[in-house]
Amino acid sequence: MDRVKSCGAAQMGAPRTDKPKRALVQVKSGHVKAGDLRDLRGTVERENAALGVFVTLHAPSVAMKREAVSAGFYHSPGWNQDYARLQILTVSDLLAGERVQMPPTSVTFKQAQKVEPKPEVEQGELDLTGL
Repeated sequence: MDRVKSCGAAQMGAPRTDKPKRALVQVKSGHVKAGDLRDLRGTVERENAALGVFVTLHAPSVAMKREAVSAGFYHSPGWNQDYARLQILTVSDLLAGERVQMPPTSVTFKQAQKVEPKPEVEQGELDLTGL
């Protein structure tokens, strides 16, 4: 099988105390190794992302699990909870309903200003007699 690599990012935040943070996601098929996880870890650190998520077809090796654990945790001040900084999920895990452990994603919108209704204006008639 050819090796497929894909990357993406998700934003996450916390209620009024956290600035939005990013979780970087990398998807790989084919033979994966601890070096792939080290690369993701370097990218997470360089991009100042909170989390890195590695999705693969195959179960992670012991070395990959060790690398993920050595990355430590991200502490979300708003949720006062720790999340593994690097997480490994297989496609089977995802299909079985397992999810990335991260603070809830939140999208907030600025409330629009209230608009006062305009005073009622009487509408004139349209002369259609010449048509």
